Amino acid sequence: MHDRELLKGTLQTIILQLLSNNGEMYGYEITQKVKELSRGSILVTEGALYPTLHKLESEGLLKTRREKNGKRIRKYYYLTTEGKSIVTEKVDAFRSFIQTMYYVLDISPV
Repeated sequence: MHDRELLKGTLQTIILQLLSNNGEMYGYEITQKVKELSRGSILVTEGALYPTLHKLESEGLLKTRREKNGKRIRKYYYLTTEGKSIVTEKVDAFRSFIQTMYYVLDISPV
C-alpha cells in the first residue's frame, strides 16, 4: 500500500482523470476503480475522497446529479467544461513532477 501523504497530493488529479475517462461516477465507484487500477495498492477512504470531491466542486471543476437507486439516492460526479479543460494540464504537471523526482532521487523509471 502507498503512503497516504503521497496519495493526498495526487487525489485531485486521479479523480479528474477518472471522470475524464469514465464520464460520471459516484463516490464508491471511484474508490473501487482506483483500487482496481492500482491492483489494490491504493485504497481511497471516504475521509479522503469526499472532501476532495467537495473541493473540486467548489472550485467549479465538478458538478453533481442525484439519481434514485431503489430506496437510496446516489450522487454522481462529472466534470464541468472548466474541469474538462484542466485535466490534461493536471496530468501533464504530475508527469513532469514524476520525471523530476527520478532525477532528484537518482533512480531509474520503472
